[in-house]
Amino acid sequence: MLLLFILLGAATALAPAAIRRRPRYASWWAAVPLASGLWLAWWISQPAREPAWNWAASLGVRFSFLTDGLGLLFAWLICGIGVLVFLYAGSYLEGDPRLGRFYAYLTLFFASMLGLVLAGNVILLFIFWELTSLSSFLLIGYDHHRLEARNAALQTLLVTGLGGLALLAGLILLASAAGSYELSALLARGAELRTEPVFVPAMILVILGAMTKSAQFPFHFWLPSAMEAPAPVSAYLHSATMVKAGVYLLARLTPIGAGSWLWDVVAGVGLVTMLAGFLLALPQKDAKRLLAFSTVGALGMFTMMIGLGTPRAIYASLAVLLAHAFYKASLFLMAGAFEHATGTRYVTEWRGLWRSMPTPSAAAVLAAASLAGLPPLFGYVAKEQALGALLGYPVSTGIFLAGFAAAGACAAALAAVLVVRPLGGAPGEVHAPGPLLWAPPALLALLGALAGLSSGAVGDWLIQPAAQAAGRTPVDSHLSLWHGFDAVILLSFGMLLAGAFLYWRLAAVLAAASGLRSAANYGPLRTYEAALVGVNRLAVETTRLLQSGKLRNYLLIVLLTTSGLAFHALITRGGLDLRTDWKGLQPHEGVLAGTVAAAAVAALLFPSRLAAVAALGVVGLGVAVIFLLYGAPDLAMTQFVVEALTVMLLVLVLYHLPRFSGFSSRRARLRDLAVSLAAGSLLTSALLAVNGIEGDTSLREFYAANSYTAAHGRNIVNVILVDFRALDTLGEITVLAIAALGVFSLLKLRHKGGGWR
Repeated sequence: MLLLFILLGAATALAPAAIRRRPRYASWWAAVPLASGLWLAWWISQPAREPAWNWAASLGVRFSFLTDGLGLLFAWLICGIGVLVFLYAGSYLEGDPRLGRFYAYLTLFFASMLGLVLAGNVILLFIFWELTSLSSFLLIGYDHHRLEARNAALQTLLVTGLGGLALLAGLILLASAAGSYELSALLARGAELRTEPVFVPAMILVILGAMTKSAQFPFHFWLPSAMEAPAPVSAYLHSATMVKAGVYLLARLTPIGAGSWLWDVVAGVGLVTMLAGFLLALPQKDAKRLLAFSTVGALGMFTMMIGLGTPRAIYASLAVLLAHAFYKASLFLMAGAFEHATGTRYVTEWRGLWRSMPTPSAAAVLAAASLAGLPPLFGYVAKEQALGALLGYPVSTGIFLAGFAAAGACAAALAAVLVVRPLGGAPGEVHAPGPLLWAPPALLALLGALAGLSSGAVGDWLIQPAAQAAGRTPVDSHLSLWHGFDAVILLSFGMLLAGAFLYWRLAAVLAAASGLRSAANYGPLRTYEAALVGVNRLAVETTRLLQSGKLRNYLLIVLLTTSGLAFHALITRGGLDLRTDWKGLQPHEGVLAGTVAAAAVAALLFPSRLAAVAALGVVGLGVAVIFLLYGAPDLAMTQFVVEALTVMLLVLVLYHLPRFSGFSSRRARLRDLAVSLAAGSLLTSALLAVNGIEGDTSLREFYAANSYTAAHGRNIVNVILVDFRALDTLGEITVLAIAALGVFSLLKLRHKGGGWR
């Protein structure tokens, strides 16, 4: 399995060059998801699969994969719909000079999404999770010359990126409590984890990550904005795969979270998102935004069903998810085909498409009928399964059934909006799309119909194993096109009638709800925009304060920050002990220390630069004498040479400069004095604190024992620099050599002919 992802990485890298050379065959890149699906089918059929590869064994991070029913259901969707989207994209973007780059982004997303649903290690899952965010950013911002596309891509990255950070923290907390980073170990200890103190904060963080990815309220606003992406991106990322990553994660962690009050919150959030998504979809005239808001509603529906937590509800959620992947990907792709044909995305401007494009229109009708929940399509079968699960839930929670019924009525009305007027009427001027623009969405719609007719087999082969893997309990549910005349049938057709009435009175309903739409303008999207403006303003003000371009200000900030943090640590942790034993101080040592201190003060007070340099030289020589007195003659000799050279160079440079001039005010000088005293006090306090610490002598003993025997040197300091820290010393020498070359180049400059040469 690891080899598959290595090959997918190679395909991502090769896509730009390969498609740039043969753009006519770009659609052939659909072989990548097709071959991946075949590889996956072969791999799971092997009795002895490859072992997990230890990536960071000390941290418990491994390349391990979990190919149970839940992961495989999502993997088949990713591969199957990926084949059709890859085929469609080559025709949709035909003639685009950036087509190779687009396929590279799309391949990266495909590999990331496939890795996410098959990952068996939580760190590996997070890495693929973030790769989907990165690749979706690139795909949404594909038309980067447009401001709207750039803003939408940034919005998606910020929202899902912040959610990803929350997810990482939550997964690490869960893994720490379970003692393993393997998903199988976490799921096996679900009951134990619910008793851990970190369970609630960890699951809240994980749920936040899932909510941002799957566009749950109040993070739903990024999904409609992402419709700035090309139609293949919207169909693949925002209906069939990426937005379902959060749903997958919640379903995967059901054995851990189900039964806790947190899953009740998940169900409540799903209910609110479902109703908000479908209601906000009704007034939309842009086909892609209409489909996007209805996708938000569908994602809320999946989340609500998973949050209910019963085996039947989980089974129903996966059935609805599969039906949604078929009809919504088909509708997104068909919307792109109709846009390509008519030059507009507005459903109010589509007319007579049935006469001008009968085959694509028939496919659109089939997909819209599945959205509405008409028999014998799979959307109808899945809807009835969900109704049955909700009817079997406690009566006290009938709010979920009522919400689902209202959402179903809205979905039926939206299906009518998409096909009734656009397909009827007199045909307008259209450019008939090629077969690769209508065949993939038509095939998806046809698959939805075939799945409905063979719903029993689909349920047993795909849904049943996935539901059992999600809930880790047997599921006594089966899909069927006809299960008798009961309350489910009555509710199902009642939703259709309500949807028909809603479509008939849509104008009046929208007029009555105009206040609600106005209130929506001050919702989460406006909050995001205000937060983004606030963050940018804070960044500007912070930059203006901290990045003033004045070196003295930088030094002040660094010294004040360092002194404040270090003093806080010394005081709060008991390290500030200024008691010193002065009994051992010799007279000559006191005189030497006084001389160094006096010379330092004199360097500040002298009005002449040369006098200040001479005073600094006295400080350096005094330090060299201290080294000599305390048994470090090599350091003393180095210090003598450095001081002599420094004084000579400074005298040569500063000799021709004018005398000091006072540019700073008295207040500024007093401030600088206070900062200097704080920094000096910090160093003094730190040295005194260090002197009072009985340090570990094992490192000193190691160097003393091995300097001569291992490195053949009696000077331990030199041996450390040249042998034990050889690479460090080499780096320092390299930096000095580069600096010397730079200085030499500057010295060789000559001003000739109006310029420097």
